[in-house]
Amino acid sequence: MAVNVHSTSMTIENLSRHDMLAWVNDSLQLTYTKIEHLCTGVAYCQFMDMLFPGCILLRKVKFQARLEHEYIHNFKVLQASFKRMNVDKIIPVEKLVKSKFQDNFEFLQWFKKFFDANYDGKMYDPQLARQGLEMSPAPNPGDLIFHKPKKTPPVPGPQRTSPTAPKIMPPPQRAATTTPASGMRRHPPYSRNGGSDAEIMEINQQLMDLKLTVDGLEKERDFYFGKLRDIELICQGHENDNNPILNKIMDILYATEVIQQSDCLREEALPHSGGAGSDAAEPSTRW
Repeated sequence: MAVNVHSTSMTIENLSRHDMLAWVNDSLQLTYTKIEHLCTGVAYCQFMDMLFPGCILLRKVKFQARLEHEYIHNFKVLQASFKRMNVDKIIPVEKLVKSKFQDNFEFLQWFKKFFDANYDGKMYDPQLARQGLEMSPAPNPGDLIFHKPKKTPPVPGPQRTSPTAPKIMPPPQRAATTTPASGMRRHPPYSRNGGSDAEIMEINQQLMDLKLTVDGLEKERDFYFGKLRDIELICQGHENDNNPILNKIMDILYATEVIQQSDCLREEALPHSGGAGSDAAEPSTRW
């Protein structure tokens, strides 16, 4: 099992970002140039494989992750390894995947302290462990896209267009309609599938929001389920007391949805069955 650590401003080592990056690159034979590149979660997954062989399946790690949903996948794999080794650290996934320096630097500082407390000095070949796959650094914030334009072979002629040219929409449209004989098809950047990169980024953000919402609902569900379980255990402990209130609570806990619906219908029907004729007819006249 892992040794848990808790980092504060008084316990962390005073290492600069350059020292931290040098440690990551030297340990895993990488070429990261920014702390923000750690937002993919790949480096942490391989560190866990170095510390605790077999606690994580590297084949599940997306080493070429370029999008936020791929980063989230990697951090889920990392969190699963934490749980397997009884590491009580909760990974702030929603902050780390945004590729912000401060959030990633704080998590890296904690992980460095965690690594030092658990590393036994054994030899480790990071390239062999990841089967020669290179970990591409994450793009800068705001550069995440779903489709990268394919490189086309150079076409002879006085004019050349580049998919990375400034996104000025009207000129490419005029060029596509006024120069049909040039032999070059010109399109607005990142619009091959009918949407601009701004729309794609918006959809990507919506997907991220939905994932976070689902995670929050699952946590809330587990929270209330735990409370109901505690109530059930208390009632079971006093099951022989013949307490009518506890028996009623147990009936509610074990009632199925069909029984609850039938009980509700029966209770709604009771006020109408005992009234006078004029009172019983009143609800039907309202409808």
